Amino acid sequence: MTQAELAKQLGITRSGVNAWEMGISVPSTQYIVELAQLFKVSTDYLLGVQSSKTIDVSGLSDDDIQVLHTIVRHFREKSK
Repeated sequence: MTQAELAKQLGITRSGVNAWEMGISVPSTQYIVELAQLFKVSTDYLLGVQSSKTIDVSGLSDDDIQVLHTIVRHFREKSK
């Protein structure tokens, strides 16, 4: 995605996106949330706070989510 495309999606100027990339300025909280939603990552990931991965479970049933939890537990116990 180009700076111009990202800027258009966020409703800001391309130079604003460029300033973020160059470290001249930082996005406001509003834009951090919008960027996280756009790129399907957590705000913690964008801020470099969290090293763990996340899985988007939206659209899955409660049973499906439970199966995923069981699989994760299995792999954690296996790696001990």
